[in-house]
Amino acid sequence: MSEHRTSPYDRDHVREFFAARATGWDRKFPDDGPAFAAAVAVLGLRPGDRVLDAGCGTGRALPALRAAVGPSGVVLGLDLTEEMLRTAAHAGRGRDGALVLADAAAPPVRSGALDAVFASGLIAHLPDPGRDLAALARTVRAGGVLALFHPVGRAALAARQGRELDAGDLRAAENLRPLLDAAGWRLTAYVDEPARFLALAVRTGG
Repeated sequence: MSEHRTSPYDRDHVREFFAARATGWDRKFPDDGPAFAAAVAVLGLRPGDRVLDAGCGTGRALPALRAAVGPSGVVLGLDLTEEMLRTAAHAGRGRDGALVLADAAAPPVRSGALDAVFASGLIAHLPDPGRDLAALARTVRAGGVLALFHPVGRAALAARQGRELDAGDLRAAENLRPLLDAAGWRLTAYVDEPARFLALAVRTGG
């Protein structure tokens, strides 16, 4: 989907878009697995940690997240689209984490319960990015980590979608940093390369 959302934000449109593509999603992007694993490794998860994959889609990050937190850890894969979760289950990824049908803009997780949030391609689909990043922050303990990831960089994604990068791109560092600051996160690392976008942030409040 495009970086540019229509207004008002339409959850039904998001569901319909991904529902129609769910069964072929992994076939369309067959080589992304190592990029997901590398991004998860940067989170610094430890055995026993509790992590949410917000907007998990077909669950491509779940095996790496489970490997990082071990059998004593908790892995939740949350997505708005039932068909994406069904594809994740058919791929066996429900063994790596609990698959939860819910909106990442209103995560059904108690305050401070998590050590980390992983979010691939999510920010473009949040109805109110500032508010919703704050909602994710409330689920994470102070000092916990957020990873905003995409398996290609901003320019490559724009080219794939047939659009030009512009000053309103939410992933641009000059836009993302103040957005995260206001939502209770502090940006600690930012990488925008042809084959990877990764922004890491730390939870600053309790």
